[in-house]
Amino acid sequence: MPGRFVVSLTCAKDDTDKATVAFVVANAAIASDKEAIVFLSTEGTRISQQGYADDVHEAGFAPLKDLIASFVEAGGQIYVCSPCFKKRGLDETKVVPGAVIVGGAKLVEFMGEGCPSVSY
Repeated sequence: MPGRFVVSLTCAKDDTDKATVAFVVANAAIASDKEAIVFLSTEGTRISQQGYADDVHEAGFAPLKDLIASFVEAGGQIYVCSPCFKKRGLDETKVVPGAVIVGGAKLVEFMGEGCPSVSY
């Protein structure tokens, strides 16, 4: 069923289980023919940095770096909260493929009316 779907992620290595499950659900949305966005905010913005997720592998799941790559390769987009990114002093030159640093208005625009979302 076509449509849009948002996964909001506020965790990174502070809760690798939630970070992993967020990308599992995002991949499921893409596989269900949804136009999907993962919105990284607060600590979740750290996942936007190349190499950060390389050592995250929760038992029973694919490694986080593979989940991220699969999501992007399937057409998913990663929105990274600009103020959260800047607050943490992250490097704009080291953003993972498929990620774009945006303000909240971009997320609101994508969601429009009646867009389902989940938060981790």
